[in-house]
Amino acid sequence: MVKGKRASKTSTKDVEMKEVEKKEEEKPEKDEIDPKEKADKAFIEDFKEQLRLLDRSVTMKEPRHAMRVMRSIPATRRRLNPEIFHQIISLVYNGREATDNANKEMLLSFIDEPMETATKQSADAASAPPSRQAKSFRIPETDIYIHLLVLIYVVDKNSYDEAVKLSTAIVTKLVSQNRRSLDSLAAKCYFYYSRAYEMTNRLEDIRGVLHSRLRTATLNHDQESQSVLLNLLLRNYLHYNLYDQAEKLASKSTFPETSSNNEWARFLYYTGRIKAIQLEYSEAHQTLLSALRKAPQATAVGFKQTVTKLLVTVELLLGEIPERAQFKKESIRGALIPYFELTQAVRTGDLKLFNENLEKHGDVFRADRMYTLILRVRHNVIKTGVRQISVGYSRIFLTDAAKKLQLDSAEEAEFIIAKAIKDGVIEAEINHEEGYVRTRDTTDVYGTREPQKAFHNRIEFCLDIYRNSVMAMRFPPKSYHADLESAEERRERELQDIEFAKEVAEEDDEYP
Repeated sequence: MVKGKRASKTSTKDVEMKEVEKKEEEKPEKDEIDPKEKADKAFIEDFKEQLRLLDRSVTMKEPRHAMRVMRSIPATRRRLNPEIFHQIISLVYNGREATDNANKEMLLSFIDEPMETATKQSADAASAPPSRQAKSFRIPETDIYIHLLVLIYVVDKNSYDEAVKLSTAIVTKLVSQNRRSLDSLAAKCYFYYSRAYEMTNRLEDIRGVLHSRLRTATLNHDQESQSVLLNLLLRNYLHYNLYDQAEKLASKSTFPETSSNNEWARFLYYTGRIKAIQLEYSEAHQTLLSALRKAPQATAVGFKQTVTKLLVTVELLLGEIPERAQFKKESIRGALIPYFELTQAVRTGDLKLFNENLEKHGDVFRADRMYTLILRVRHNVIKTGVRQISVGYSRIFLTDAAKKLQLDSAEEAEFIIAKAIKDGVIEAEINHEEGYVRTRDTTDVYGTREPQKAFHNRIEFCLDIYRNSVMAMRFPPKSYHADLESAEERRERELQDIEFAKEVAEEDDEYP
């Protein structure tokens, strides 16, 4: 009987062990969490931390907390989806204020139809009792931040008509509230406001609004919004080829020195483009070089492509040949192929090749808004051809020069060669009666002013770098120096310390 009982006990234990093993095998399947759901939960926690930072920025009056949230927008932008929006909108607009329902319905109208999980989560959050609901994050900063995230999501979906409606509503809110704690958020909202109208080709409709906001930002010393709005207005004018108005705005305005490098790069590019159109090629060249230095090194590939295209064109207009290394950078190599072929035509002075490239890549140049500037390069191609003729021939008839330069007549060749002689491109003289050009003996280049010009350009470049480096340095305020003791005060303090040490030593001697 004992053996039977022991057998029964062991059998029951085996059965229990098998059941436990089965449960352990089934448990991971039940506890297994969907990676997407896990990522959404992690995002909600990060989003709550962002709202706490905004609240801390307002209560402590520390803009640096809001700037942390602004710097996290690119990472947040990649994680947005309809399910997340339903959760965060229900989290913030939880019905504790009268306007919550209206804001919630308005924002959800811009979001796609949610999945079942998002609908269930938002419904559970709405039906939860007030004691169990999440903390209310309803301050104007969080309200604008939610609207900004929805606007970014709508822009990424290419729903630009909806983006126009939402961005207009956001700017209206910013105008009505006028809080200094909204400065960093307002600058980002203005950017996407202009972007939405630009993609719908309605930039002229918001020019008055941007001017009024720029005036307000300047009076309030809101330097972030001021720099963004100034760049947006310059872009607005250049979009419609209003270069005179853009030049007046840039000359009459002062760009904030404390602006970010990205805004500085944009401003320098716009001013460089204006100067290039107005024939100020040397200043445009320096400005565009500064824009490339200010631009991010690892990102902003499209911006660097655009600036490099304009920089290459300006160098050609200056009579210089761009370095081959500019065309070999991997990130911009493909986009610069038409400009590389154009540079080859200018370098060889082949007007026929230049015209072929202009006809071949004309659509690309028009799309890049460079066609007008590139047409001016034609004169430099002819100059290069004239210089090569002067080097290769000591004497040449104007008719032969016209054929080599592919001009229509000898008279046109005579005018062009005369202009080149006047500008100092070549050393020659024209015999009008017999119709030929005689070049003079080339002198030693070190006897001319060319080395002096080259050294002057290098010195200017080095001084410019030094000037920018000094401006970028930060020094302690003058009040810091007031707290430091002078040399006399330090001597007196040291003498007092020595006397005090002697007194202590004498007291020790008196009382062993």
